[in-house]
Amino acid sequence: MAPLSISITEMAMILGISRKTLSKIINEKGSVIPDMALRLSRSFDTSSIFWLNLQRNYDLWQAENASKAWKKVKQIPLHLLHSDNNKNSEQMH
Repeated sequence: MAPLSISITEMAMILGISRKTLSKIINEKGSVIPDMALRLSRSFDTSSIFWLNLQRNYDLWQAENASKAWKKVKQIPLHLLHSDNNKNSEQMH
């Protein structure tokens, strides 16, 4: 994908945000939050969901690769998830 021929300062002005805020997002120090997704979707004629999904996918990738501790979590046995057991457990509380 070819880079845009627009400066960070110009893009920040278009988005109505500070250059610092945009720079943080570009340099992976900030996240695309819903308000930013709306601004980006308006400026690039895309959907806000597109931008939020990009952020979510990036966050998930980071979590998967930053630590392997999550791989130690065991799957809940199916018998504990069965609805009859849940009903009995709820009745006991």
